[in-house]
Amino acid sequence: MTKSYATDQENFWAGEFGSDYIDRNNSDQLLASKIALWGSMLRGASAINSVMEFGCNIGLNLVALKRLKPQLELQGIEINEEAAAQAAKNVGGGIRNGSIIGVMDDQEKFDLTFTAGVLIHINPDHLKDVYRNLFIMSKRYILVAEYYNPSPVSIGYRGHNDRLFKRDFAGDLIDEFGLKLVDYGFVYKRDNWAPQDDTTWFLLEK
Repeated sequence: MTKSYATDQENFWAGEFGSDYIDRNNSDQLLASKIALWGSMLRGASAINSVMEFGCNIGLNLVALKRLKPQLELQGIEINEEAAAQAAKNVGGGIRNGSIIGVMDDQEKFDLTFTAGVLIHINPDHLKDVYRNLFIMSKRYILVAEYYNPSPVSIGYRGHNDRLFKRDFAGDLIDEFGLKLVDYGFVYKRDNWAPQDDTTWFLLEK
């Protein structure tokens, strides 16, 4: 039975739509693109031995990181129960089913915390809760790989309203916590070698 969460957006992803998303985003090509992307996104980082992903779905980002650095300690949290179970199999454990909005003060800390295509689906009224968790649980680095827009905007998402929000997530984090911008980049959906869905990423440091 699907759990009930505080926001419409959380319940949307915890339910049938989130389960259907699994099959749409599970391919060898996508994994290969993620491996290439992570090689670029972490080129400016050092001494990363532990990683926590917020909203890991079936764990492809964590699998990609493991391919690049097998000794990494990997953990993730995923709101869709079916996706979380599959992620645990793909990653080899370290995945829990739940929301990224709730307070995480008493949890283990990691060298890197990150989101990839997740902040865009968070209710804007609760974004600061997720930002706080990313900051609190990070020992050093925070990375966000999301759709970018200089000002907040809501756009339609697969026939649904209030399910996708663009803004300057990295700018919010920098302003809120005084983080340092280490590196950033953009990956185009028409990239000939390792396409991603027009993702803009930012590596930040405490």
